[in-house]
Amino acid sequence: MVHMGCLSNSPRAPWWSSLIRATLLLLCPFVLSSPQSPAIPSTATSLVGNNSDHLALISFKSNIYDDPYGALSSWDNKSLHFCQWKGVTCDSRHPERVIALDLPSLRLAGTISPSMANLTFLRRLILQENRLHGSIPQDLGYLHGLQHLNLSVNSLGGQIPSSLGNCRQLITLDLQSNLLNGQVPHELGSLPQLITLILNANKLTGGIPTAFSNLSSLDSLGLYNNRITGGIPPWLGNLSSLTAIDLGRNSLSGAIPPSLCRLTSLVHLHLEINQLSGMIPPCLYNVSSIRALIVGVNSLRGTIPSDIGTTLFQLQYLDMIYNQFTGLIPSSLSNASGLSIIQLEKNALYGKIPHNLGTLKNLSVLGLFENQLVAKDADDWGFLAALTNCSKLTVLNIRNNNLAGVLPNSISNLSTDIRVLIFSNNQISGSLPSNIENLKNLNVLDMDSNLLTGNLPASLGNLNALQVLNMSHNNFSGQIPPSLGNISQLTRLYLKGNLLNGSIPAHLGNCRNLQLLDLSYNQLTGTIPIEILSLSSLSIGLHFSHNALHGFLPPEIGNLINVNELDISENRLYGEIPDTIGKCVVLVYLDMSGNFFKGVIPTSLGNLKGLQFLDLSANSLSGHIPEYLQMFHSLQFLNLSFNNLEGEVPQGGVFANMSAISLIGNRRICGGNHELHLPPCPSTKPHGKIHKVAILVMIIIVASGVLGVTLILFFILYWSRKNKKRCLSMATTRIEHTRVSYAELVTATDMFSSANLIGVGSFGSVYKGVMDWDDEKIVAVKVLNLQQQGASSSFIAECEALRSIRHRNLVKIITACSGVDFRGNDFKALVLEFMENGSLEQWLHPKVNEQIPMRNLNLEQRVSIAIDVASAMDYLHHHSPVPIVHCDLKPSNILLDDDMTAHVSDFGLAKFLSEPTNSFSISASLVAIKGSVGYIAPEYGLGSEISTRGDVYSYGILLLEMFTGKRPTDEIFNESIDLHQFVEMAFPTQIMNIIDPQLIRKEKYEIVNDIRERFKRYKILECLISVISIGLQCSNRLPKERMHTGDIVKNLTAARNIIDRV
Repeated sequence: MVHMGCLSNSPRAPWWSSLIRATLLLLCPFVLSSPQSPAIPSTATSLVGNNSDHLALISFKSNIYDDPYGALSSWDNKSLHFCQWKGVTCDSRHPERVIALDLPSLRLAGTISPSMANLTFLRRLILQENRLHGSIPQDLGYLHGLQHLNLSVNSLGGQIPSSLGNCRQLITLDLQSNLLNGQVPHELGSLPQLITLILNANKLTGGIPTAFSNLSSLDSLGLYNNRITGGIPPWLGNLSSLTAIDLGRNSLSGAIPPSLCRLTSLVHLHLEINQLSGMIPPCLYNVSSIRALIVGVNSLRGTIPSDIGTTLFQLQYLDMIYNQFTGLIPSSLSNASGLSIIQLEKNALYGKIPHNLGTLKNLSVLGLFENQLVAKDADDWGFLAALTNCSKLTVLNIRNNNLAGVLPNSISNLSTDIRVLIFSNNQISGSLPSNIENLKNLNVLDMDSNLLTGNLPASLGNLNALQVLNMSHNNFSGQIPPSLGNISQLTRLYLKGNLLNGSIPAHLGNCRNLQLLDLSYNQLTGTIPIEILSLSSLSIGLHFSHNALHGFLPPEIGNLINVNELDISENRLYGEIPDTIGKCVVLVYLDMSGNFFKGVIPTSLGNLKGLQFLDLSANSLSGHIPEYLQMFHSLQFLNLSFNNLEGEVPQGGVFANMSAISLIGNRRICGGNHELHLPPCPSTKPHGKIHKVAILVMIIIVASGVLGVTLILFFILYWSRKNKKRCLSMATTRIEHTRVSYAELVTATDMFSSANLIGVGSFGSVYKGVMDWDDEKIVAVKVLNLQQQGASSSFIAECEALRSIRHRNLVKIITACSGVDFRGNDFKALVLEFMENGSLEQWLHPKVNEQIPMRNLNLEQRVSIAIDVASAMDYLHHHSPVPIVHCDLKPSNILLDDDMTAHVSDFGLAKFLSEPTNSFSISASLVAIKGSVGYIAPEYGLGSEISTRGDVYSYGILLLEMFTGKRPTDEIFNESIDLHQFVEMAFPTQIMNIIDPQLIRKEKYEIVNDIRERFKRYKILECLISVISIGLQCSNRLPKERMHTGDIVKNLTAARNIIDRV
């Protein structure tokens, strides 16, 4: 800062200073006595001030590089005294000194010059609503006479200068709506005259300075929309002059201090959008001066006092949204006759909506959505008729409550000024009254997700101000009124999920401002109107999916050059995909699945480089998969499944991410990523080379044949010798493990107590036991019922089967007991490892009266269990020392350990195949085949021999049961339809209708904006299709058509990989 004095007493003043001083003293009498001389200040100080103020203003202007309104043009007029420049005010007592600079709302662009500090007489600096940037100069702290500083609504950055604490005359400090950061300077607490402190809408951090407790004159404190942390200081209650506190939209935590109740002049209390908790101090409701109580979006709880309208009778604005308030809406609110805004949304309020709210003549906004408010009959709906008296009502939002009953006709008698009417997500029935057209200024009408019926009234077309009309997810029937095309301001039209029929009105093409049109999930027929496809205003989306639209997709689809989402899936459209679709270059989401499109995927689709989601599945498309798709860098999901595509699958881009693509159901594709498990593509080598390869292959085949014959002869000799040594006596089937006696088993099972009974099978019972071994092992004891015919042979078969096999997915036999009980009766038991989570049967079909928590297997668990069982079966059939057919695969024989790994159990019906190389003949010593109804292969009923393919059939039925939740013996099945046929009829397009409801609960159809969520749904569907396909192939009635167990394991693993990557 430059500060100049005229008469200096400094002993260090230079010689020329004394000369000037003497000269001035000599000239002063003559100057003052001359009648012709103009009036000038009587001191040299004013002369110097004149110059410094002028220079400071020039410096200010030089820092302004853009003056769009020419506000400072007068500053360029050299003949005009600077005190007459626009925005400049000089002191009447010191005419040459600037006391105010007022340049608000002029869009001046530039920075604030530090030279402003030379305006030492300045009392008011008003520069709000410009385009100033840079920092606030620290030198402004030298303006000791400054009373009003307003730099709000600019782009000033950096920290608030602590030097402003030196401006002790400050009354108003307004720096709101800038880019200021750092902590609030505690030096501002040294401003004893400060009345208004507004720092809203910056990036300030830290807590509220304790020094502010000294601001005894403070009337208004504004820190709204910053990053202030900590709690609300209790000492605020000591600033008795406070009338307005605005601390909203920060990160304040803790409780609201009761000390605020001492502020008897408090008018505005804004604490919204913080992290405050606890209850509002009850005494605060007694501060009768409060007109605005705004505490929304916190974690406050408690009830709203029943007398709030009596104690806060001056209340005009009540905002308690997004908290945890419970209880009733106080009817006393009607006593606060000045109430204009009531916002109680998203709490846990219950009961009825008070009728006497209709007495609030000034009410303009009533927001009660997302509570638990009820209405059941006409009397409960009386509040709506009462609100017709509120002539200033503009917003009524009561969505997401428990409002039921018939929609009253009084809805049409609400204020003609009403702009927003939202009743969605309730259980409102009845029809929409035709005189709804009375609400001529309505901008938003939302009745989504109710139970409304009847036709959509044609009178809706008279709501000329309507911008959003949402009637989705109701039961409206009949045709779409063509009169909707008269609503010229309409931007969004939602009619999704109704029973609307007939054709789409071409008249909708008159809605030239339409940005989104959603008619999906109805029963619409006819063709897609060209008029709608000509709406270039469509930018958000066009959704026609799940109707019965037919015909060609018009080439006018290319007119939708601004649309982001296009969904015409699940209709009856046919023909080729028009090349013009390549003009829709803004498309992000394109779903054309479930139609009858044929031909190749057009090359013009390569123009849609911004696609994130592309689904062309379930059509009849042919040709090769376009190479350009791998160049779509934004593509997150691609579904080309169930078409007739052929040739090599690309490997780049989206094709490298197995979780992002679906190609199943295209039988002639090949190559691609190895995780797709597709066959290699045919070689394209020249004919000569092919001939050489064929000769080489022939040589290998002949050599392999000779070697194979040799090996067969060797194994015949080996097995014939080994069979001579086999003896089915108990001596040879002895389990070479810890021996156990009958007495030990009695002790372990508490005398075979019913409390330890965990299962009952065909040939005996299974008990839980605790063996007195070193590790006190919990075991399962299977006691044979020897009175049951075949039980003894079952015991021998199970011992023989489990004696020499080892696999992680087979139940391990620990030992066996064969002897007599305490009465001398024969006794036979197997001791098996205990499975903590019981059987698969208990998880798929839990009994209602079971005293255990409700359990449910998720998709990944079911697929993993299916893989475990298939792995065990593959081992038994093809990798055990002697091939074994289980003969009784069913859910009750699949046991689950503590980490939900599946183990196949109960080998009482297991059969050895006499030759490892022959899966279709059995040992002559084996007894007749048995099994469980519903799981037995149909060929066994015709006398066919036991084979591994019989187990595959049982496995297929098991797999279908796991994913539909239906037993093969379910009462819905009969001679005309079984489980296999039931699933086959729904495969693949309708499988979600037959999937176990516990696995995937049926939800209302809705637009999912998150593409990742859409991907997840598609990948789940793809996994289910793969698994169900395996189940159907395995349960084919023709044995030769059933899958090999090795392929089952491989394909199920691939299916699990699909959801692992979701």
